[in-house]
Amino acid sequence: MGRHKVLNTPAIRRMPTYLHKLMEMRAAGEEYASTSKLAEYVRLEPIVVRKDFELTGIKGFPGVGYRTSELIDAIRRYLGWDNLQRACLVGAGSLGSALLGFQDFAEYNLQITDVFDADPAKIGTTLHGYVVRSTDEMEERVKLDMPELAIICVSSANAQKVVDRLVECGIQVFWSFANICLQVPPHVIVQREVVAGGYALLSMKRKQHVAK
Repeated sequence: MGRHKVLNTPAIRRMPTYLHKLMEMRAAGEEYASTSKLAEYVRLEPIVVRKDFELTGIKGFPGVGYRTSELIDAIRRYLGWDNLQRACLVGAGSLGSALLGFQDFAEYNLQITDVFDADPAKIGTTLHGYVVRSTDEMEERVKLDMPELAIICVSSANAQKVVDRLVECGIQVFWSFANICLQVPPHVIVQREVVAGGYALLSMKRKQHVAK
């Protein structure tokens, strides 16, 4: 449940990296962004970068590339980041706290409305400017602030119960960092991030490199 296929997934995963570099270039006063420069930055062939940008519908200029600001806007529109998205975050532990401190969310038009935790020691404290509220208040606050998505940073043992409660509140989009396959209705979207999966891939790359 909650599985929704997305076309061009590798290109979509590269878009935030392009966006980060383009914003640096714009801040440095670079009016145009060449495909070759961006390709060098992401270590891909220029044709791959060009095809990625074609997905956004933007057109480049021969010999100079793309207008930096226009390319930034095109990527944001393509990703749906041109409209503000509101999110609540559940789980104010180490991972949740790190996400709250990630300042680039503002650039991606993601606004965290509420932070919840079940630990009495955390409730009432402030993390990166956010007041941590009790999960007992979750339904009331979610219905009041009406976030479009929920970020799940609780333990695997508690994740399903939390998500069930939020689905009942009307939330249909979840970004889950819990190491569990959540069971949700077909209309609900779940993006699962497996931190250990990234580390496993890194370990295999290192293992292959050492074996050479």
